[in-house]
Amino acid sequence: MQNLWNGADAATMVRHYASKGISEDVSLRTYSSRLLGANKWLVMHGGGNTSVKTEMRDVYGDLVKVLCVKGSGWDLATIEPAGHPAVRIDPLFRLRNLDKLSDEDMVNVQRQNMLDSFGPNPSVETLLHAYIPHKFVDHTHSTTSIAVADQDDAIAIGQKIWGNRVGYVPYIMPGFTLAKAAGEAFDADPTVEGLLLVKHGLFTFGATAKESYDRMIQLVSEAEAYIANSGSRGLVQGVTLTAPIELSAILPALRGLISRAAKDEGSHSHWVLDHRVTDRLMQVVNADNIDELAKRGVATPDHVIRTKAFPLVLARPEGDLAAWLTDTKSRLATYIAEYKALFAKQNARVGGIKKPLDPLPRVLIIPGLGVLGIGKTAGEAKIVSDVSEAWAESLIDAERIGRFAPIGENDTFDMEYWSLEQAKLGNTKPKRLAGQVVVVTGAGSGIGAATAKAFAAEGAEVALLDLDFEAAKAMAAGIGKTALPVICDVMSPHSVKVAVAAVVARFGGIDIVVSNAGAAFQGAMATVDEAVLHKSFELNFYGHQRICQGAVAVMKAQGLGGALLFNVSKQAVNPGKDFGPYGLAKAALLALVRQYALEHGADGIRSNAVNPDRIRSNLLNNDMIAARAKARGVSEAEYMGGNLLMREVTAEDVAQAFVHHAIMPATTGDVTTVDGGNVSAMLR
Repeated sequence: MQNLWNGADAATMVRHYASKGISEDVSLRTYSSRLLGANKWLVMHGGGNTSVKTEMRDVYGDLVKVLCVKGSGWDLATIEPAGHPAVRIDPLFRLRNLDKLSDEDMVNVQRQNMLDSFGPNPSVETLLHAYIPHKFVDHTHSTTSIAVADQDDAIAIGQKIWGNRVGYVPYIMPGFTLAKAAGEAFDADPTVEGLLLVKHGLFTFGATAKESYDRMIQLVSEAEAYIANSGSRGLVQGVTLTAPIELSAILPALRGLISRAAKDEGSHSHWVLDHRVTDRLMQVVNADNIDELAKRGVATPDHVIRTKAFPLVLARPEGDLAAWLTDTKSRLATYIAEYKALFAKQNARVGGIKKPLDPLPRVLIIPGLGVLGIGKTAGEAKIVSDVSEAWAESLIDAERIGRFAPIGENDTFDMEYWSLEQAKLGNTKPKRLAGQVVVVTGAGSGIGAATAKAFAAEGAEVALLDLDFEAAKAMAAGIGKTALPVICDVMSPHSVKVAVAAVVARFGGIDIVVSNAGAAFQGAMATVDEAVLHKSFELNFYGHQRICQGAVAVMKAQGLGGALLFNVSKQAVNPGKDFGPYGLAKAALLALVRQYALEHGADGIRSNAVNPDRIRSNLLNNDMIAARAKARGVSEAEYMGGNLLMREVTAEDVAQAFVHHAIMPATTGDVTTVDGGNVSAMLR
């Protein structure tokens, strides 16, 4: 494993934070924490924790000894000094004299002794950091060290790799008891450079941030070398498997099964899928004994809140898709039933005090196809896939040196239902369109860009389709990490097909289409070139038909309903002079809206239109505004504000109309005008 410490970078960070009043200790703690967090094979998605023992002044100006330890909700990869809240350390030392301490009392004492009561909750492993006397302490869930920790004879193997340079702590659930055990293991030999927590992870420590970090990289590298030189064959596989059924056909159907099952369980109604394939992951997915391996459990206890205790293994997709889906539905039902039975059994063991979480799997393993992470959002689904990838890495390495044997059923349940662990996920109420996948055409600018932003603000996953990929890419970057830019020419059937497949591959399906791409074509009907008319219909009618035709196929495969939302324009009902090529295509589009409403209402697919007028965009640019104002004999300002409300209507106004239609479950075949009030364009 590469050591990324750079003295110049560390010094730069110290100077940067010094200008903000941050001490060198905390600045270096921030620097080395980010180095650890930057390597996904060490920690990922909020995992791991780090600390530094230092001194700070309290509100009275007194210098007090504190432990600055990673706070809940912070990610080591991006952590700031505020992510290491300061806790007075002497009261933490006093706790070590107690025989027992409840989780609630532990958290309470930690919060009572924070210098800033508004800071995040200190890590659940705060006491463990406190009881190791070194100034800097690092803790990771390195996939390599986990491969050692998840052995029945983990201590014996660890001693072969590291000898007495590492202390060993048997598995104990995080908290007070583990902290005392780790402290005792260190006290037994204060010369150790680290502690291996069996079934859990690796701690290192040192007098400086660099020393602790160097030790982590060195110990992990030594474990890597041991595994590489083991000479064991590891996982057994037959021929390399591939799935003969296309991914684009499988994902929407799977997403529908998962989402309907969730709804039946009173859970979130729309779920997002994250497909993951790597060479190492496929070694596990295609292993001869994958069914048995999947039942072994999570690599490290912290992962259970992301992935559940076990993935759901499906059959290899082949032959008839309908038959495969029938088998998948049966396996999903069995998984849910088994989860409920396990909960009932375990809850009885702990006294019947737990409330059941939803019983849905979070990981699907599909031989020949890969792994699917399941989440309420694309971000959540990606985390699940990332954790699954780490699980596979640890499993492969563990099987090379022995047998992958993580924590058992009782301990896994205790971690999954531990309130302090569940708190890491937060209790934020999902936004009203969370989990729904929205496709917006013409999303690189104007109404499309505003609409993409509006749906993202409602929690939807957004695919931004545009002929100008750079524009779509720039807009997606401004929306968020999960927004998907896709190049798409709606005038090309092939381009549309590829774009729809790209959205399905990224999110698992499609729920809402905002068919917005278009352009204004002008000309008097008596003299207009027929080629202009053809081009207008290709873009302003057939372009909408192509994208919606592809989306409807996906929506029907999902069985979750959906919404087709069209930018029709007031030209469909209130044509403008010398605007026939555009208005005629839009009039045909209005008929298409109604036809989709008629033909797919029984599928739960709604079809509605928005009729905007005079919206500044690439379509209605400054030159067009001047031309249309001149045609009507008014000033440009009068033209843009020429409505009953006497105000210019914006792209954001139109975007809100599309959102309105998306959340109206009992409305189809409707046309909403967004024009500030135009009597001639009123439909009723």
